[in-house]
Amino acid sequence: MWDYTDKVREHFLEPRNVGSIENADGVGEVGSIACGDALKLFLKVDENERIVEVKFQTFGCASAIASSSALTEMVKGKTLDEALTISNQDIADYLGGLPKEKMHCSVMGREALEAAVRNLRGEAAPEVEGEIVCECFGVTDVQIRRAIAENHLTTVDDVTAFTKAGGGCAKCHERIQEILTEATGTPAPASASSPAPAPKPEEKPRMTNMQRIQLIEKVIEEDVRPMLMADGGNIELVDVDRTTVFVKLQGRCTSCPSSGITLRTGVEAVLREKVDPAIQVKEG
Repeated sequence: MWDYTDKVREHFLEPRNVGSIENADGVGEVGSIACGDALKLFLKVDENERIVEVKFQTFGCASAIASSSALTEMVKGKTLDEALTISNQDIADYLGGLPKEKMHCSVMGREALEAAVRNLRGEAAPEVEGEIVCECFGVTDVQIRRAIAENHLTTVDDVTAFTKAGGGCAKCHERIQEILTEATGTPAPASASSPAPAPKPEEKPRMTNMQRIQLIEKVIEEDVRPMLMADGGNIELVDVDRTTVFVKLQGRCTSCPSSGITLRTGVEAVLREKVDPAIQVKEG
């Protein structure tokens, strides 16, 4: 499982300020469920533009929930201009750090705050600037360059961790490397200029970690959950660490003496068949 800090666990298990604000002064929404993470932020301010109430709704992993919860605590009592100085690194630091692969969750929080402030002030959302580099997640070169500059990124994996760019089909990796080279002046690794060998006809193309997570979510939603609900049970996806999937059984499954068998012969078997034969399922 990801090496989460105690602060991340605390904000995941007991998130602060969850919900919505009726007649909110500002609302910011970023991401999409289709891409795996979505966040909606609600702000209420006084006559001096000081934030007096903030709430959030999110769909995502433990890091997304914890980052959103942390952000709401950080902006309370601040003016909008003060809140806007909070960076994604500040959110991660508040939580005692985030796994590198989850840093995009803190970036999403900062972007939702910026969107909510624009909405409150009646400012139009900025037009998409620059070229779309990652078509899977709609990430532009401007966003990538900003992430590189603000977080001192040096590799394609770093860029994916902070922006999700390159986490889908991976076709944009070469362009991301070009942007990295332009922004940092660091030449591309020797291997980056050599295209990966094409998979043999009988082999399946290798999935990126993000593709694997999305497929796991889809299989659990469409195949595993209906199977468990038919017997009065349910399941929650807690986290994914490479080929280890952490879930929480719910409903009748929690008191069933055969829950361990359900995990192995039910959940794990389906995920191995439809996602990856190396998958292991554990209760988390």
